[in-house]
Amino acid sequence: PGLILHRATPQSGIGRIVGPNGPAPYWAYVWAGGLALAQHIRCFPDLVRGRIVLDLGAGSGLVGIVAGQAGAARVIAADIDPLARCVTGLNATANGVRVDVHDDDYLSHPEQIAATGASVVLVGDLFYDATLARRSLAALRMARDAGMTVLIGDPGRTDLPFDQLVVVAEYPVTDMGIRPDSPPARGLVLTLPPTDP
Repeated sequence: PGLILHRATPQSGIGRIVGPNGPAPYWAYVWAGGLALAQHIRCFPDLVRGRIVLDLGAGSGLVGIVAGQAGAARVIAADIDPLARCVTGLNATANGVRVDVHDDDYLSHPEQIAATGASVVLVGDLFYDATLARRSLAALRMARDAGMTVLIGDPGRTDLPFDQLVVVAEYPVTDMGIRPDSPPARGLVLTLPPTDP
């Protein structure tokens, strides 16, 4: 509630970007993991307040925008899709939040995450594909091992490595493709446990 986001609706004009027969881009929908993560940050703003936050695979910028509203010292939103980066900037401006948009591919170069100065890494919905899930997990492990707090939002997709994560919270949320009058989906917030000493 209270957020302004460019989304896939009949009035949105997204067809001008993708063409009349093209599917709406992934960032034009609200995904369950991002919603759960955003809700968690709203419930626990101290997780990000005064800290540098990296929103990895930012999509529409939802999670980073909420982190900015919660008082993050700086928000870095990274996505490899140029349209996602563009809409993240538009959404941040529409919500009165400053977000630094990066095109860095941190999943291909996870060692560069530390150079952002972030102490919190937020990831919504990056475990929807087996290959992407492996790359995401490797990058997030590296971030955790560098001392960063890692929070993941996901509805419990097949490729989510439950055996390597700890569930922190669960929220009822909607998900892309679910009609507004459907029962809510389960949005999980998870973290990587610390490594054994």
